[in-house]
Amino acid sequence: MARLHSHLARMKVRRNCQRHLLLGTAGVCLLSLFYCYKTLQQEALLQRLSSYSSLARFSDFFWQDTLTTSSISETDRQTTVRKNPADEDLLLLGSSSPYRDLQKQLHILQDDATVYFVHTERGDLCFVDGTEIKSNMLEDGTVVKHKRELLEQLGKNESNPKDHKVTSMRERSKCICRQGWHGPNCGIPTVVQHSNLPTKSHLKPRKVSRRIINAININHEFDLLHARFHELADAVDLFLVCESNYTAYGQAKPLNFLRLLVNGTFDYIKHKILYVFLDHFPEGGHANGWIADDYLRTFLSKNGLLRVQGLRPDDVFILDDADEIPLQEGILFLKLYDGWTEPFAIHMRKSLYGFFWRQPGTLDILSGCTVDMFLTVYKGDGILLRRRDYYTVPGFREYEKKSGQILMQWSIGSPVHYAGWHCSWCFTPEGIYNKLISAQNGDFPRWGDYKEKRKLSYIKHLIKTGGWFDGSLSNYPLTDPKEHMFAPKYLLENFDKYRYILQNPYA
Repeated sequence: MARLHSHLARMKVRRNCQRHLLLGTAGVCLLSLFYCYKTLQQEALLQRLSSYSSLARFSDFFWQDTLTTSSISETDRQTTVRKNPADEDLLLLGSSSPYRDLQKQLHILQDDATVYFVHTERGDLCFVDGTEIKSNMLEDGTVVKHKRELLEQLGKNESNPKDHKVTSMRERSKCICRQGWHGPNCGIPTVVQHSNLPTKSHLKPRKVSRRIINAININHEFDLLHARFHELADAVDLFLVCESNYTAYGQAKPLNFLRLLVNGTFDYIKHKILYVFLDHFPEGGHANGWIADDYLRTFLSKNGLLRVQGLRPDDVFILDDADEIPLQEGILFLKLYDGWTEPFAIHMRKSLYGFFWRQPGTLDILSGCTVDMFLTVYKGDGILLRRRDYYTVPGFREYEKKSGQILMQWSIGSPVHYAGWHCSWCFTPEGIYNKLISAQNGDFPRWGDYKEKRKLSYIKHLIKTGGWFDGSLSNYPLTDPKEHMFAPKYLLENFDKYRYILQNPYA
């Protein structure tokens, strides 16, 4: 009997254990289902967020001033590329968009009908902008003060660009050059007169102006882009502007320039813009950032020139970075004169964070040549032009022999006569942060990989002191916006709007 009670007790304990085990298993299953439900909810939320082109701005909302995210891993970068925030912008180029042919349209180069030179009755040829027009130069004693009035008097609208006819004016003396202009025609600017050009004695005005093509890649340098367009509008005939939906680092990004182009921001120069869209990231560009950096210039020049019709061999091709702005007078010289050799570089005033931090010396950048040399020697590849070993490129000697002259690199401007502006990292603190995370994966140290360097408070301190990301301090001279070649004229004329790069905002 005792044995039976003992057996029944053991069976009761076993049933209780089994009941507890079943209850525990059911609880675990319930918790698992609840966890899966929450995970699915989060995934759905992430998918909805990733569908918006403003995902990057959404994340910026949370970072605000801290911006202390850790270095982006390769997996994160690849995921970001797959979820391209520019997808909505691509609709602007879609088949149903009125702008669908923007990235395919052709541009036919036209001759410049502007009257740059006028003949005198004695046969002298004077450059209008460089000549001092005095009352005793005109037979009727009329004083002409402005170029517009002069051109109206000379019958600009009746000029024929095909043979470059100019209307003569009666005068009693030869060309009298204004300050900053030289030569018998007053058409040689100071940046050429005081350059190392070896053929100055062979310069002569052209009968038909060359056409100037200026090619640039754009990320978010829109204020500097406005400065370029206004500085060069009267000298450049076509701007090739390339934009990609990937940064040089390989991350997806919106097509901000395209948005500005279609919303009318650049309508004042739109007739001279050819939009070049780069819709892919080069293979190997993630591991070696120099591949991506080189490819941007290669794609811009080759794809852009293929869409330009009416090119002549003696037209000029100039390739700049977005933060390199040439001086109008130097580019206009290339347009109007024969006798200079090629390729040519440009001495540019160096600035950091804003034009208020002027760095010593100049940046001498190999920038351009004739279209004939660009296609024959450089094979239409912009990155080859930017390198200085042109004389080792196959085909150079053959081209030199065909041209009938000794080709020699020279530079517009000099270390004391700036022929342009190079304003590096000239953005708001938010713009500098954008540049940090967009930089290609090859120019080490890549400061965007350091979370402390991405803090807006740290970036503001650099702008204030002129220091660099490696902790070094600057010893830059004080500058004054009134000094010669301080900044492009357009920025100075709109000082309040562009004050953040003309006057140190944290000093």
